[in-house]
Amino acid sequence: MKPLTAEDPTRIGPYRLIARLGAGGMGLVYLGRSDVGRTVAVKVVQREYAAQAEFRKRFAREVAAARRVGGRWTADVLGADTGAEVPWVATQYVPGPDLTTVVGADYGPLPEHSVRVLANRLALALEAVHGAELIHRDLKPSNVLVTVDGPRVIDFGIARAMDNLPDGSLLTRPGMLIGSPGFMSPEQVRGLELTPASDVFCLGAVLVYAATGRLLFGAADTGLNAHLFRIAEEEPDLTDVPEALLPLVRACLAKEPAARPTPEEIAARTSGDEDAVWLPGEVLAELGRRSARLLDYVPEAREPAPAGPGPEAREAASAGPGPETREAASAGPGPEAPGAGASSASAVTEPVASPAYPPTTPAYPPGASRMRGLAMIVVAQLAVLAGAELGNPAGPDGGAAPYPTSAPVSYAFAVAFAAMLVPGGHIADRVGRRRSLITGVTGFAASGVLCGLALLAGAPPLLLAGRALQGGFGALATAGALATVAASRGGGGRGFGAYAAVSACGPMLGLLGSDALWFMARGPLTAVAPALALLALTGARTLPPDSPARTDGVAADLPGALLGFLGAGAAMYGLVGVPSAGRVDGDAVVGLGVGIALLIAFAARQRAAAAPLLPPYVLRDRGRRGGFLTMGLVGFSILSLLPPLTGIMGEAFDDSAPWKGPMLPMLVAVAVGGGWIAPRLLRDGMTPARTAVTGLPATAVGVALGIVAIETGSGYAAMSACLIVAGIGIGLTLTALFTATLTDLTPRHSGATAGALMTTLFLTAALGTALYTLLDGPPWWAALCMLLAAVTAGRMLRTPGGGRV
Repeated sequence: MKPLTAEDPTRIGPYRLIARLGAGGMGLVYLGRSDVGRTVAVKVVQREYAAQAEFRKRFAREVAAARRVGGRWTADVLGADTGAEVPWVATQYVPGPDLTTVVGADYGPLPEHSVRVLANRLALALEAVHGAELIHRDLKPSNVLVTVDGPRVIDFGIARAMDNLPDGSLLTRPGMLIGSPGFMSPEQVRGLELTPASDVFCLGAVLVYAATGRLLFGAADTGLNAHLFRIAEEEPDLTDVPEALLPLVRACLAKEPAARPTPEEIAARTSGDEDAVWLPGEVLAELGRRSARLLDYVPEAREPAPAGPGPEAREAASAGPGPETREAASAGPGPEAPGAGASSASAVTEPVASPAYPPTTPAYPPGASRMRGLAMIVVAQLAVLAGAELGNPAGPDGGAAPYPTSAPVSYAFAVAFAAMLVPGGHIADRVGRRRSLITGVTGFAASGVLCGLALLAGAPPLLLAGRALQGGFGALATAGALATVAASRGGGGRGFGAYAAVSACGPMLGLLGSDALWFMARGPLTAVAPALALLALTGARTLPPDSPARTDGVAADLPGALLGFLGAGAAMYGLVGVPSAGRVDGDAVVGLGVGIALLIAFAARQRAAAAPLLPPYVLRDRGRRGGFLTMGLVGFSILSLLPPLTGIMGEAFDDSAPWKGPMLPMLVAVAVGGGWIAPRLLRDGMTPARTAVTGLPATAVGVALGIVAIETGSGYAAMSACLIVAGIGIGLTLTALFTATLTDLTPRHSGATAGALMTTLFLTAALGTALYTLLDGPPWWAALCMLLAAVTAGRMLRTPGGGRV
């Protein structure tokens, strides 16, 4: 305990504050006493969190949930005011050290009898938690307080309030985890949906620690990744666990959740001697001395307020809690020390989709600098996607292309771009997102200049090389840009919204720009995209430096990278090899078949590799699988129609408008839907699933009515209205899918996952475009596919940071 400072309040609600206990993830924790003399721990929320409406709603919901937990072996919630200017919650103060202190510092491993009683009491505590329809999710030694009459489980029901706040204002703090690596269940490590059985596995890990003083899967000397792999795949080390406890411990630690006993069964197997003295005499004596010190504690004189910012800004630097309580356990960087992990405000209510590892720096700074960083990402991505079309070789006479559409020069960019997305994302994970983004944009600009020189010199081989280099560097920039947004929690939705708008609008702007600038000669048109890329580079300093890559000494998966590169590239080659309606080139069929085979081999390699490019936990999560599947359906049905619509609009208006009539209002609608409407809906509590289910039918209706308007020869106003509806739907849908699929990723895996998602999007869009070209008719199939995507999104998408909707 530490004395109060001059900046601390003297009273909160009915409680008089007498000391500081420490700092948690949300704010400060005080020791307080009620008017009748009851001692409590009062957690006070930081003002920056309290200013967020979404936080207050979640905080109120979680406090209400925690009140329902009424077991004897938990710390009760005694009072709260979630509507106060600074929200607070008061819990029962437990005058005892945590299990980490008892076993790891003061006493050592507990005897068999004590461990058996510990198992019984923890099982009863979990009964109370699960009976309230909650999941603790972070049962570990530092969340088990040791008292004379038995242990108490603390820290559940609060941390969920910190998820998904707007504008990236609550970025994950360095050193904080949702869940603790040494005490996670296999399904938590793999990112699967959690059930109460996950808490049973954690209970077994706590029992092993209490009986042996060791972590279940050993120290993390080989690194965090290796430790988590052992949790997921290897058998635990049960050396020194008392023989009589081994059957129970092994049952709790079963890899399959269904094979573990329930808390009720554990309590029944360990019942019979609960009323006996449960701890060794010397531990009980120390507990008595601690309780006596608490009774005699007299508040000290207040310390002067230290210079600098207020206590909320200093809470990360505040002294950690003393051994008397772990109501505000300090976060730790990894599994080496028991109890390292989330703050005392650990989450409980909903299953975590994947473990959140501690980024060493935010993906971009807060405030204006963060917005400049986001602007750089948007401009860089716009340069790449628009450059895919702007850089296509245009002839000097009326814009006629000097090379046929079946020539490699015409699709070199697309093939190289698709091939490099997943390897480029893995590069970003290993060498840093900022470095990959800057390298990709620089290379894209340089190779664009090379393309311009090749066009002026009339050198097809040099132009082919330039376009392929542009595609490869563009993929590296794309993966780095989206990974940066994902690692920064999407800027609270705004980042994903901006990225979604660019993803849909970039290729269209390239097509429209190519038509609008048809009169320009070869070189100047090719230089437009490099100019945008160079503009993006001017904002590079707004992104923070890369932290050292954490690869834990594991070599990169070069065979997997090669399979992914060749598979995606061959598949894209096959899809863009459909030159005209009703005819398929034989080489295209072979390329598509080879590409599919290589992608299947790539998927098999990812399951077997020691260091896969795409970690298995990403697709083991049903919600993320739903995100990938829905994104594929969206690419196949929506994005594949945008290039053909440009041509249709040109024919409808006889090419009289260089910007293809209603297409420009549609692009504005996409930007508004993705960059403005969707982030506000997500901020106000609408789930990604509901946002996507709203956007997809709107898109389907808008596209269908637009096709009817075109077929019936309706005017500009009717077509524009239809396409504006479709554009808003596209923006809503893509923002929701990026948010649901990429939020809560391990930062060091954000690049490969982002690359895989974009590969899915662009390959399926190419497949839809090829089908449209072959059928050569109104794409009614696309509207049906959009409705199928809506059903998939509604059934499979999850809420970021939690379970499925």
